Amino acid sequence: MDKHNILIIGGGIGGLTSAIALRRHGFDVTVIERDPDWSVYGVGIIQQSNVLRAMDHLGLLDEYVAAGAGFDTVEIFAPDGTKVARVPSPRLVDGYPANLGVGRPALHKILGDRTIASGARVRLGVTATAIDDQGDRVAVQFSDGAQENFDLVVGADGVYSQTRALLFPDAPPPHYTGQAVWRYNLPRAEGMDSLQAYNGPTGVGLVPISPSLMYMFVTTAEPGNPRYPREGLAAAMRKRIAHCSPAIQTLGAHITDDEGVVYRPLEAFMLDGPWHKGRVVLLGDAVHATTPHLGQGAGMAIEDSIVLAEELARHDDVDRALTAYRDRRHDRCRYIVEKSLEICMGQLGKGAPVDNHKATAAMFAMVSQPI
Repeated sequence: MDKHNILIIGGGIGGLTSAIALRRHGFDVTVIERDPDWSVYGVGIIQQSNVLRAMDHLGLLDEYVAAGAGFDTVEIFAPDGTKVARVPSPRLVDGYPANLGVGRPALHKILGDRTIASGARVRLGVTATAIDDQGDRVAVQFSDGAQENFDLVVGADGVYSQTRALLFPDAPPPHYTGQAVWRYNLPRAEGMDSLQAYNGPTGVGLVPISPSLMYMFVTTAEPGNPRYPREGLAAAMRKRIAHCSPAIQTLGAHITDDEGVVYRPLEAFMLDGPWHKGRVVLLGDAVHATTPHLGQGAGMAIEDSIVLAEELARHDDVDRALTAYRDRRHDRCRYIVEKSLEICMGQLGKGAPVDNHKATAAMFAMVSQPI
C-alpha cells in the first residue's frame, strides 16, 4: 500500500503502538483520543516474553525495560499459600528478561513520547462523530467541527468501540463474565523475583513493577455486575482477601487508600467474521477483549499493531492487506480469549477448575511462536 494517510481512533496501548509501527513503515498517521488529559490509571500491567519481543521490533525495548521490573518465572501457589510450582518463561530476546511488570503511567509515557517523536499527529479531547467510507477514501467528521479525508481508519477504541458499532451494528456486545478485578500498588516483597499467582475461588496475583513496588490483582465473583462508590473501595478490597492465605491477608493492611484502588468488571468479546469493512479496520480490545487471567490483553493489541503495519506495507490492495492481518491474528487472539475465560469460569464454579501451572506453561509455549 502506498504511504497514505491513516487515522487511529484511540490513544491507548493499541492505538499508540499502531502509530509507532505505521510510522516505522512510512505512513502518515493521526491519532485522536477522547480524553483531553490523555491519562491512565496508576497501577501496573504484566508484559510477557512476546511483548518484549514486540517492543524490540518497535525499537522501544531498552527504555521500556528500564521503566519496569523484569522476571523470568511465575510462581504458582495453592489457596492456602503453599507453593506448588515455579514455571520458567522463555526468553525471546537475548540479554533481556522473559517478562516485565511495569506501571501503566510509565508505559503510557514511553508510548506517547515515541508516538509524538515519530512524527505522528496527536489530537486530544476529540472523537470521530461520523465515518463515511467513500470507497477510495474515508471522510471523517470530528467532534470539534473539523473534517478530514483519510486513506484508512483504525479503530483502537477499546472493548466498547464506537468504531465497531458503526462497522458491525449487529455484532453482539461484550459480555460480563460474573467476575471483576481489583488492583492496588504495594511495597515489593523482600526477595521477590517472580510473578506470584495464588489459585482459588478468589484469584490473587503479585507482580513486581519496580525495585520497590509491586501491584496486587484480585479476581472475585461479583454477581449482577455491581458498581461501588469510590469511598470505601479500600475496605471492600480488603474484605475480598480476608479468607485468602495468611501471606495475602497480611498485605491487606497496606490497602488503605480508596483512590489507589482500581476496580474493573471483567468483560470478554471475540468478533467472528471480518475485522474490517472497506477502509475501516479494528484492533485490540475492539475485536478480542480478554479477561486478564493470562496477562495477554495488551500483548495481543501490541502484536496486532505490528502485523497490521506489516500487511499494509506488504500489499498494494487495502482489502487484501486487512484480510491478511486478520488471518494472521485471529487464531492466536481467540486462544487467549477462550483460555482466559476457562480460568475465569473455573474460579466462578461455572466450569472445570483450571490448573494455572499447566495453563501458564501452555500459554508461554503458544505466544513464543512467531506472530
